[in-house]
Amino acid sequence: MNQLENIFEALRSIKGNLLRTILTALIVSIGLFALVGILTGIDAMKNSLSETFASLGANSFVIKAKGYTNRFRNGGRVEKQYPPVSFLQAKQFKAQMRGEAEVGLSAYIAGAVEVKANGQKTNPNMQVVAGDENYLRIQGYNLAQGRSFSQAELGSGANVLIVGDEIRQKLFPRQSPVGQYVTALGRRLLVVGLLEKSGATMGGGGADRIAFLPLETGNQLPRQRALTYDIKTATTRAETLNYLMGQATGAMRAVRHDRVGQEDSFEVESSESLAKDLDSLSGKMKIGGGLIAFITLLGASIALMNIMLVSVTERTREIGIRKAMGATSRQIKQQFLTEAIVICLLGGAFGILLGVAGGNGVALLIGAGSFYVPWLWMLLGLVICVTVGLASGYYPASKAAALDPIESLRYE
Repeated sequence: MNQLENIFEALRSIKGNLLRTILTALIVSIGLFALVGILTGIDAMKNSLSETFASLGANSFVIKAKGYTNRFRNGGRVEKQYPPVSFLQAKQFKAQMRGEAEVGLSAYIAGAVEVKANGQKTNPNMQVVAGDENYLRIQGYNLAQGRSFSQAELGSGANVLIVGDEIRQKLFPRQSPVGQYVTALGRRLLVVGLLEKSGATMGGGGADRIAFLPLETGNQLPRQRALTYDIKTATTRAETLNYLMGQATGAMRAVRHDRVGQEDSFEVESSESLAKDLDSLSGKMKIGGGLIAFITLLGASIALMNIMLVSVTERTREIGIRKAMGATSRQIKQQFLTEAIVICLLGGAFGILLGVAGGNGVALLIGAGSFYVPWLWMLLGLVICVTVGLASGYYPASKAAALDPIESLRYE
């Protein structure tokens, strides 16, 4: 009996015991669903974040004050907290880097804001950000309607606003928001521009939930504590990025008056460093998810072995007849191993498809945009199917091969 005949015989046996086969295949499917689903979900979310980092500009870096916000990236250790970057320091840095690269200044004003107009209001989750003339361009935000802020508006702190698409949908669903007035943070603001729809990202609504003010206007708003300014520096030439980061570090140390020998009171973050942090985090998540899925697969393999042992007992007389007709112990072992592998492949294929759909579904629910096809995890799933089939079927197959043909023929 060659291997092809073994496969056909396995399929005939599966058809003859259809209910048992379905239950066995479902056990394997659950294990593969857990493994492929977890890994697919992690990779889908990672891809979404990677696309977000790319959209923020590959040839750019951000300078922020160093301090308490870094505790998670340092194994839970709390670093020394330095004063935030002030408006004066941000402007001095921008002046020093003029001619070297394009610098955009911004300040996060609030993140739970209601924007109102015409008796309507948005959900209280709009983000208000103040920025200079370079901020939109460096962030990669494009205008769908209207215009950017004029130099006069930027210099005087005019009450003007650029809004995201979700604000338009809530307040002006049937007309353009440009030229309309809205109220936010206690001020009446004129909408001069509308950002292009960006869609949901891993961080929330992306540009769709942003209300963008001139930097000087943001400085004039009443607040309980000083604003923290972010400085984003970009270049069109990727080969000069490392040089610019060195130049920016020196300029910022001078602006912040960091003494010789003292550590930087700020941090320089590029999209490359963020990607490394993301790789590290996703790697840890995969290890944890893989362990959970391995335990599930272990239970599935034990259940499959038990079912195969029952199958050997039920088919003892059949095994005796095959041996009486000349089948060798090796052929009997191959037959039962092939049957176990075929069952695992049938159940595994179904589990892999469920895992791909489930992983992408979970990623979609929490903000990942594109559908991800995990070819590597699908291939790994098939390899695991064969491995589980071999591991679970070997002992039952060996037991079947070792049966005495005379005793087997007498078995009732």
